[in-house]
Amino acid sequence: MPTAQAIVDCAVYVDGERLPGRFTHQAALARAREEDTGFVWVGLHDPDATQMADIAETFGLHQLATEHALQRHQRPKLERYDDSLLLVLRTVSYVPHEIDSVSEIVETGEIIVFTGPDFVVAVRHGEHSGLAEVRKALEEAPAQLALGPGAVLHAIADRVVDSYIDVAQSVENDIDEMEEEIFTPRSKVTVESIYQLKREVVELRRAVNPLAAPLEQLSHKPDLPVPKEVRRYLRDVAEHHAAVAERINDFDEALSALISAALARIGVQQNTDMRKISAWVAIAAVPTMIAGIYGMNFDHMPELHQVWGYPMVWALIIVICTGLFFTFRRNKWL
Repeated sequence: MPTAQAIVDCAVYVDGERLPGRFTHQAALARAREEDTGFVWVGLHDPDATQMADIAETFGLHQLATEHALQRHQRPKLERYDDSLLLVLRTVSYVPHEIDSVSEIVETGEIIVFTGPDFVVAVRHGEHSGLAEVRKALEEAPAQLALGPGAVLHAIADRVVDSYIDVAQSVENDIDEMEEEIFTPRSKVTVESIYQLKREVVELRRAVNPLAAPLEQLSHKPDLPVPKEVRRYLRDVAEHHAAVAERINDFDEALSALISAALARIGVQQNTDMRKISAWVAIAAVPTMIAGIYGMNFDHMPELHQVWGYPMVWALIIVICTGLFFTFRRNKWL
């Protein structure tokens, strides 16, 4: 397939301003190199190997870096190839659902960002990780965009971390709602739904936590090809990331406590059910015992041949069973 089909947007920026017109990625790079302060920003969505090879040849990307762009479900990481950087970010998206649902709650994707002295290549995997709003916001802030490819790198990382915060807030709302339901009588929340949310939190943690090391390197290592001003912004992103990572770790502990509470509630319910069953069995044992005694067919038994014997036995059964019923009811067994 032609490379153009994988390209979402391709633009040349000079002094923070987007040049008018449409460019192929080759023409855009050539035009940017004509300008001392120009760079190219190319966005791709799910390119295949042939399309990625064409991009790599145009921008001089390392073969290993190109292979990373085609892989899915990677850990966030930062790698340097001479004067270019490769940053892998995991994206997350919250899926609205019912509180007792056991379906997928968090979807993940990837953004792989290549930066060089005069280019940014952003490769996306997944349907929820669009960067159109990031590009629009930067184009409305030419002073920021004038900082070059590093500004784009920061904006993408900032957008991804902001999405972590939004998803973490939604998951926290789920946990709060689930906690309220757990302690509500006749709750519909099952242990399976808590386990599902816990599994999704584990998936969220695997996507979010490993980004700490790349952000630390970008914001504190002066030997990386990132402008000093951009490193200041990246330190702010790193702080936000640390906060959301800590929240996600707390979610795991909260869900473990909810599982314990749910299991305890199930145990209490089972004990209650067993007490009710035991109470009814005790009540049913009285007529069973008396009927068993009078069913032994002996001639010489008290009141066996008396006219009032049969109603007396029934009266005795009713009195004893009624007494047992109210005794168990008073003790809250029934």
